[in-house]
Amino acid sequence: MTTTDQAVQDTRHLRGVLGLFATGITVVTSGRPEPRGITVNSFTSVSLEPPLVLVCVKRNAAMHQTILDCGAFAVSVLSARQERVARHFANHARPRGEREFDVVDWLPGRHTGVPVVADTLAWLECRLTDVYAGGDNAICLGSVLDSGRSTARDALLFFGGDFHSLIPGWAASGWAAAAWA
Repeated sequence: MTTTDQAVQDTRHLRGVLGLFATGITVVTSGRPEPRGITVNSFTSVSLEPPLVLVCVKRNAAMHQTILDCGAFAVSVLSARQERVARHFANHARPRGEREFDVVDWLPGRHTGVPVVADTLAWLECRLTDVYAGGDNAICLGSVLDSGRSTARDALLFFGGDFHSLIPGWAASGWAAAAWA
């Protein structure tokens, strides 16, 4: 395998390469009294002691400034049944302000008041701990203040430029056995 500097510099090519890494889908929310939300797949756990997570947000996005101003954010991990929610918060033409949240049920976080999307696989309410430059993104490090999870296990994934569902037991099906035979 070889690569060229030109291939690495071609953002479409690089997006295609990176898109072959399957990720979960989240909605990151922040803001009081005017809440904002965005679909994010650049999310990861950082530490259990202390509990820390990170999300990457484009530095030129309004959400970046909202998180900085609020000093808090929530991460809601979407289920396979919530593709519509993911597409809504990824749509740049969606309504803004409280109307932005008309398509989902949500509750204010107990500690920060930021919106937490209801009926998701899991959620985390975070206080912004630090922000690092990451090219055209800001890497927002959050201290987890509260969290919760459902009993559902049908995750929404992003792979190859599209949404996919991870259904429990699917990997144990004949397809997986045939793929590794």
